[in-house]
Amino acid sequence: MRRIIKLKGAMRLYLSWPIFLTFLLICMNLSILTVSKKAAAVMAIFVLIYAVVTVLLYFVKKPLIINELVHFAAGYSQVQRKLLKELAIPYVVMDTEGTILWANDEFMDLAQFAPRQKNIKALIPEITSNNLPTVEKDVTLHVEVNERKFEVCLRTVNTPDFDEDILWQDMQRRANELIALYMYDETEIVALRQENEDKKLVVGLLYLDNYEETFESIDEVRRSLLTALVDRKINKYMTSVDAIIKKLEKDKYIFVFQQKYLEQIRANKFSLVEEVRGTNVGNDGLSVTISIGLGVDADTYSEGYKFAQMAIDKALGNGGDQTAIKYKSETNIETFGATKESNDSRNSKTKARVKADDLKRLMESKERVVVMGHVKGDSDSFGAAIGIYRIAKMLNKEVHIVINEVTGSIRPMLTKFLESPEYEDDMFIDSAKAQKLVDDGTLLVVVDVNIPGRTECEAILSMTKAIAVIDHHRAGSGNEIMNPELRYVETYPSSACEMVAECLQFIANGAKVLKPLEADAMYAGIMIDTNNFVVKTGVRTAEATAYLHRTGASVARVRKMLRTDMQEYCAKAKSIAEAEIFENRFAFAVVESAGLTSPTEVAAQTANDLMDINGVMASFVFTQSGGRVFISARSIDELNVQVVTNRLGGGGHFSVAGAQYDDCDIPEAIERVKEVLRQMIEEGEIKF
Repeated sequence: MRRIIKLKGAMRLYLSWPIFLTFLLICMNLSILTVSKKAAAVMAIFVLIYAVVTVLLYFVKKPLIINELVHFAAGYSQVQRKLLKELAIPYVVMDTEGTILWANDEFMDLAQFAPRQKNIKALIPEITSNNLPTVEKDVTLHVEVNERKFEVCLRTVNTPDFDEDILWQDMQRRANELIALYMYDETEIVALRQENEDKKLVVGLLYLDNYEETFESIDEVRRSLLTALVDRKINKYMTSVDAIIKKLEKDKYIFVFQQKYLEQIRANKFSLVEEVRGTNVGNDGLSVTISIGLGVDADTYSEGYKFAQMAIDKALGNGGDQTAIKYKSETNIETFGATKESNDSRNSKTKARVKADDLKRLMESKERVVVMGHVKGDSDSFGAAIGIYRIAKMLNKEVHIVINEVTGSIRPMLTKFLESPEYEDDMFIDSAKAQKLVDDGTLLVVVDVNIPGRTECEAILSMTKAIAVIDHHRAGSGNEIMNPELRYVETYPSSACEMVAECLQFIANGAKVLKPLEADAMYAGIMIDTNNFVVKTGVRTAEATAYLHRTGASVARVRKMLRTDMQEYCAKAKSIAEAEIFENRFAFAVVESAGLTSPTEVAAQTANDLMDINGVMASFVFTQSGGRVFISARSIDELNVQVVTNRLGGGGHFSVAGAQYDDCDIPEAIERVKEVLRQMIEEGEIKF
């Protein structure tokens, strides 16, 4: 039976307008009849003829018009299909399971197989059920097919309109499940983009960490030889990466190279640092060490130099003998190296004096001073806070120290301050009171910590712009306190108390401003952090302790206050007795926190004692307190434990470091440390 095609819409209205006009003419004829019957009769004859012709044309010519329209639509559809089939962009129609229902010639050539009823995953495995488009949202993927790169666009299709090659019944069944896929060849664009990235210039700064000390240790004849050897190694290495290098000063260089070499030098772990360290011409065991700072992804050369300066400052602040990289796209500064303890105290007195002057200037410009250390404060953070307290009092400033939890190590000392009538009742405050005091007129001094989340009260860091940080720990990767007005972070000092003692001497011009109780507190901080002057001591440590002795510090009083009770001593002994030796080099122990007032301090003491075992390269002691796992790491000179804890999200410095977890228990934390050590051994960062 022949199907009747009905016109509708604008086309039907267009073809019907003569009929509507006929009715208008009839109305006009009736109007004329009221004026003249003869004129109306003549008009009626013409209207009748018009009506007959209109009706005949409508019904006789309508099929011819429809036929012409059908032929036009068919031809237009064929053009559309032909254009789609011969489109230069690969085009596919598939169902939600990835089955190809139709594909144009370009896709067939690309696929190199007959695509009908094949699955798209055979060519593009990246397309899965998890990344299919929806009606509201298209999906874009970047894939590689036949060694060419494509941008793939996936879009939901609701109406099937394809040529006879498609299985029409199947298409009708899946009409609401169809997905159109377009592939845009971006091989050249990607190649040009990569070439542009590769040719970006990386700005680098290279400093000799211990130039003065090394050259003073050898005679004048061998100095030129050492200089030549170091310059030769540096220039040879720079030549291998097609770099341009220029010596700025006797111990400073600037260099630039193309970014495409960055992965190469990362892969060899910046071997120049180790190569230069091995240079020795009889300089009494002192090795030349270098620090490198790189600025990457900068938009301008001046910005690249700024990033390189930030990176070299981080490397030097971490103790030198390493490489630091600052990327524009990241807030973190990535560090590599530091396999030996740095004893660089170059310009230390000058730097301490400058920092002391800056600290004094900041205090004088503010109404009050608030001091805080790290959570679960120890003797070093407490003693350093006391030193800052005395500086502020010397400048006639209101000053408060933030302490929330009183640990066992500071309780005896704190009690003496609370009992002494010489000190104000609000000398020590908690976080709640600190948040009420801190404002724009307050200088916040943070001691013995530079990570916001580990301070006594992180909230007050955002309540004032005037922040000073004094710390001797190597900062973690990018999580240090940002943009303080004064950052005095050095890893060479033994303790924060040592750094504050130096500043105090410069601000007081050598006067004995400390009271005996205050000197005891600072002396205890140095004593604890150096493990009774065994670890990380030097000339600066001796000078600081001598100053404290002159101001009234008593070794006997300090030793009595630092004595351990029986329960803590037994916990430490049990932990050492049950210690595990991992890989024949690393000591692992667990301190049970039950019944201990300061389990983290016992863990630190245990880690120190484990380093007395012959053959132990590093010790890691675990304890749990307040729902958080604490890790104390120690070494002597064979391993940089800060590098280990940095990978664990912690910090510290070469021989004393730590980390904390609140998302795992002790067995899991132990396994995390072991996994990091395994990785470092495999990567060659730890060598036996």
